[in-house]
Amino acid sequence: MNSFAQRLETLRATRPVTVLGAAVIDVIADAYALPWRGCDIELKQQGVNIGGCALNIAIALKRLGVTAQNALPVGHGVWADIIRNAMAKQDLHSAVEAETGDNGWCLALVEPDGERTFMSFSGVENQWQQSWLDALNVPQKSLVYLSGYQLASPCGELLTGWLEGLQEVTAFIDFGPRIADIPDTLMARIMACKPIVSLNRQEAQIAAGRLGVEVDALGATWRQRFGSALIVRHDKDGAAWYDADDSGYVPAFPASVVDTIGAGDSHAGGTLAGLAAGWSLADAVLLGNAVAAWVVSHRGGDCAPARGELLLAHKDV
Repeated sequence: MNSFAQRLETLRATRPVTVLGAAVIDVIADAYALPWRGCDIELKQQGVNIGGCALNIAIALKRLGVTAQNALPVGHGVWADIIRNAMAKQDLHSAVEAETGDNGWCLALVEPDGERTFMSFSGVENQWQQSWLDALNVPQKSLVYLSGYQLASPCGELLTGWLEGLQEVTAFIDFGPRIADIPDTLMARIMACKPIVSLNRQEAQIAAGRLGVEVDALGATWRQRFGSALIVRHDKDGAAWYDADDSGYVPAFPASVVDTIGAGDSHAGGTLAGLAAGWSLADAVLLGNAVAAWVVSHRGGDCAPARGELLLAHKDV
């Protein structure tokens, strides 16, 4: 058994996890090119899947054997019914029920090289209320996942205030492409909570621009400015990590890319699972890399592997 497989055998959560964010519908279609103004292109529908950053992470954690409190607002309507039924089939349940309103959905266009582009329609997942937050039980020492999609929405102030009020928790934030939409004042409050932040290479460019540095200096500047951990994902080139005292690089696992939808979310799910088990940041990122490699090799964003599948896929690595 290789060292990764041996490490995976020790994956037992010792910290509570709360996943807060969106459950939406992904309508996924193949596109030979992205649409341009005035065009009329023919799409080939792949399927209609449940998705959303937080739901993808909840699925990844569940399949890795990590129990989480899932705070994913589910409303009432066509999309909400699909989400509720699909979650129930996977034995996933949300701690948040919206009294009115439907869930959002997005059209995901997948180009021949596997790159994806989203066009999103917002729903109850971005209409957070204080009563929903008050009903959540978040013990000390918890890991709390938040997405930039919610933090950049009109409910971002509410969610940030809630995070500021939690005691002795570690936030894990994937800002996603919305990192550019979060006002400086709100970003300062978020970063004062000392979250672990995960960015892809494009988001790292945006973050470096906000800090006024070259992207190669982002990790060191981030540690100096915020004193919190940073993960920068480089797809097939692995991932770099930085914490208060150290930094490192974790290589990628082999993958044949067919669809990158959910790759970043699944990476976050794998990393959160490792952190929940008390692993080091480097080992947790390694698990994130393994899960992401599996996901990009399969169609659909909700295809995170079970632990046994992950062991089998990487038994020779």
